[in-house]
Amino acid sequence: MLRRLSLRDFVIVPELELDFGTGFAALTGETGAGKSILIDALQLALGQRGDAGVVREGAARAEISAEFDRPASLLVWLEEGGFEPESDTLLLRRVIDAQGKSRAWINGSSATVAQLRELADHLLDIHGQHAWQGLTRAPSVRELLDGYAQADTRAVARAHGAWRQAHEALEKARTEQATLASEHERITWQLGEIERLAPGEDEWDGLNSEHQRLSHSQSLMDAARQALDALSEAELNAESLTQQALDGLQDVLSYDAALAPAVEALLGAQAQLQDAAHTLSTYLHSAELDPERLQQLDERLSAWMQLARRYRRQPAELPALHQEWKTELARLDAATDLDALERQLASARKDYDAQAAALSKARKAAAPRLATAVTQAMQQLGMSGGAFEIALLPQAEPQSFGLESAEFLVAGHAGSTPRPLAKVASGGELSRIALAIAVTTCQHSGGAGTLIFDEIDAGVGGAVAETVGRLMKQLGRDRQVLAVTHLPQVAACADQHFVVSKALKGGTTCSEVRPVAGEQRVAEIARMLGGERLSSTSLAHAQEMLDLSAQAAKPSSRKAKP
Repeated sequence: MLRRLSLRDFVIVPELELDFGTGFAALTGETGAGKSILIDALQLALGQRGDAGVVREGAARAEISAEFDRPASLLVWLEEGGFEPESDTLLLRRVIDAQGKSRAWINGSSATVAQLRELADHLLDIHGQHAWQGLTRAPSVRELLDGYAQADTRAVARAHGAWRQAHEALEKARTEQATLASEHERITWQLGEIERLAPGEDEWDGLNSEHQRLSHSQSLMDAARQALDALSEAELNAESLTQQALDGLQDVLSYDAALAPAVEALLGAQAQLQDAAHTLSTYLHSAELDPERLQQLDERLSAWMQLARRYRRQPAELPALHQEWKTELARLDAATDLDALERQLASARKDYDAQAAALSKARKAAAPRLATAVTQAMQQLGMSGGAFEIALLPQAEPQSFGLESAEFLVAGHAGSTPRPLAKVASGGELSRIALAIAVTTCQHSGGAGTLIFDEIDAGVGGAVAETVGRLMKQLGRDRQVLAVTHLPQVAACADQHFVVSKALKGGTTCSEVRPVAGEQRVAEIARMLGGERLSSTSLAHAQEMLDLSAQAAKPSSRKAKP
């Protein structure tokens, strides 16, 4: 449910903050006052593309904040995205500057516009005044039917993707056998060359290190001998000099304890000199010139470099190239095995058929139930005798959406033959049918907690308008409903009523929204009934409409007869 909407410098709204409650809320106002601005703002808060045109003239940026009750279905998504839910609310914020750059936040943490769009289906469901146009397109019809059936179409789409991939692989293998065979031969020959070298994963660095050591072995042994002589084996060496210093200091240490640190340091240095001398001695005993091994290393390094130059790679990349060619050869083996590809295709088709059959079963069960419910709603909306049907149209080839498409058929009155919705000529009928479908599918499908009807009741009037109002109020018992409307009969049924107005302030046109109740609401209903000039008759009529709506909303006090 939408709790609060805050706008700053958005189109012609300098500043606005609205709190919404449960039930049915109506937004009314004169034509052009900016009623749809609120809907546009909500859509931007939920990731719709925005540009600099939404920034109020003269302002640096537009800011939109929308606070919703957090759906339980989003808890894991929020945690995985790093948007720690600190309470039961969900705060979305969007800023668009005068250059058209956009930034977004979810619960105070930076977010992408794509992440806002992921939230939209969980929070809002918007039905526009031209909603009937979407109902003439097969994808929209299928989506409504599948939603009503609570069918998950993702498994069919995945199975179709796997079948298509298997089909394309088989066709490609059949048409490119010669090319694939030539490529297989080339990769096999190259792989044979590199496997003769058999480069180890970390061998190149080890070869270079060992080669460097052996090629400088004489210099290394000479340096180690000189260092050992200086430390301990020459006539005058570091160890003997250190011992002389220790002997001299230890003879006088008892006279002044201040020399103790120097003695300790010399003792430590003496131990380190002895360790170094031992290490050098061990090194000299194990070191030797090995010209044969050096020759082997020269040959091995040369083989690496020759192969690397041939294939224009760095020597260290040869192990990865070896693995790459093995993978490619395995792919070519699979691509040229037509029997295996045919088995894969058959398996993928079998899986698709099973998933698609389950989806078809759900659609066939839901279609008559949805048709009956919409037909009943049409009777309430002034289309007595009208009928609604759903035709399931088989597809010649497997599709990502299943084995059939769907089409809405409508008969506007008794005795007429149902025709495709796109061929129903009356604009009023189209609006009422769209409203009947919207009300029916919203009542029986899950999804967003807030439903928005943006002038979907256009072309409706009289007693039908009262029915529309009652239907929206009925919807408001289970879901939050916001309706932009020109009909006083609809507005009179609302639990909350907001009036949108436009005025000139300081030479600038501004739009504002305010909640109305009591006399102000009576005046707005009267304006909707008879125009700006309010009369006692229009005011009385408005009050009567509100009273009748309030009485209809109360539970009956009459007891059932035994």
